[in-house]
Amino acid sequence: MSTETGRNTGTSQRTYTRHTELGSTVTSTRFERPTRRARLRRGLRRTLRRARRRLLRLRRWLGETITATGWLILGAGVLGILGGVLLGWIEGWYLACVAVILVLCASPFLIGVRAYKMTISTDRDRVFAGSEVAVALNAENLANRPALASTAELTVGDAVVEVPVPLLGPRGERSIPLPLTAPNRGVIWLGPVTVSKRDPVGLFRREMTWRKRLRLWVHPRIVFLPQHTAGMVRDLDGQTSRILTDSDLSFHAVRDYARGDSYRHVHWRSTAKTGALMVRQYEESRLARVALVFDALRSEYVDTEEFELAVSVAASISVQAIRDGRERYVASAWHPEGSRAGVGELNELPSRTATMMLDAWAELEALTEGPSLEYLAHRVSHTRDQLSIVYLIVGSHTDPLRLRRAASLFPASVRVMVIRAERLADPRSVVSGETMVLTVGALGDLPQLLVRGSKG
Repeated sequence: MSTETGRNTGTSQRTYTRHTELGSTVTSTRFERPTRRARLRRGLRRTLRRARRRLLRLRRWLGETITATGWLILGAGVLGILGGVLLGWIEGWYLACVAVILVLCASPFLIGVRAYKMTISTDRDRVFAGSEVAVALNAENLANRPALASTAELTVGDAVVEVPVPLLGPRGERSIPLPLTAPNRGVIWLGPVTVSKRDPVGLFRREMTWRKRLRLWVHPRIVFLPQHTAGMVRDLDGQTSRILTDSDLSFHAVRDYARGDSYRHVHWRSTAKTGALMVRQYEESRLARVALVFDALRSEYVDTEEFELAVSVAASISVQAIRDGRERYVASAWHPEGSRAGVGELNELPSRTATMMLDAWAELEALTEGPSLEYLAHRVSHTRDQLSIVYLIVGSHTDPLRLRRAASLFPASVRVMVIRAERLADPRSVVSGETMVLTVGALGDLPQLLVRGSKG
């Protein structure tokens, strides 16, 4: 008995089974060469697949190369040839000759687009809003023949900037400066770059795209604040608390000696007066911990400019806290990509360095809906770290009753300061209960208001 199997490779496998006289079974397998018909069938399938791929590439190339005007001229040329051959129209031959001349004149302008190498470079990758950044488009001719002039399209954010690329000699390079102004805060992507060549008539075009992109952070405008105003702490040792301890820097009183107290804390003058051992007692000193809660709801602000003013105020305070070395916690209902989870639904904005903090403020966007200010304050008040001062950054549409309600969620030992952003308003400070409310009409008003608030 024999069994024949085969695969797509065309080889056939035949298995023979025979029984011996002793009752045993012997099985043998033999591979046979494919037949001529199988080889032809396999070759035909390969040829058809190859032709199909080439037709698809040709179709894609024609669609990318020939413009609508080019298709119109080619169609007119074909019709002219048909009219001249079939109908004997002399006008048809004239039309065909004009089409052929236009195609021959336009074809040389497409040579050399693949010889380019385009790169983007900037003098810096982080700027403040309103600053200029020097962007350079570097064009390099990789061929041993001159590259004709072309046009490069550079994508800048949501816009496309056309940059003319001049004639480049063999292996030539050219850096094309492109000054860019970043008027608004945000993140701008530079790239990709597309080089296109077109003929003067507009029949053909050839394009090549370089996908590499650069990211440009546009930081919000900030103002430098006086030292320690962001933490409202005037001493270098920290802010004293009401908790008493046996060893610290802030002296409180003396008490009777208890077993286990260190003799180096004995107050010998009091001991000599009373005749009994007296030891010093201190108030525990704690480093200032600053929390900043930013209300990112769009409905709490009059317009975009007022929202940007609030962002600049929050960024200035948070950066000053980093410079002063304060422990800080910056929370908002919105958080940039990559920020670490904080308390509940809040997220802590990265604030290890000033650059990371400003990058986070550059990416922050206004929210159409999200947690309320009271909820944010409630979540921040339940952090594990004891806070020294809390800043609530809000817009001019926030109800004062809501501000008092949010401030009351913090314990009495925490100083709460509300900063309202209201464009073109007169700078003022109002004390509402235990809460200081500062109204900022322009970013330059912030340093003076914070100094006034620290004295209050």
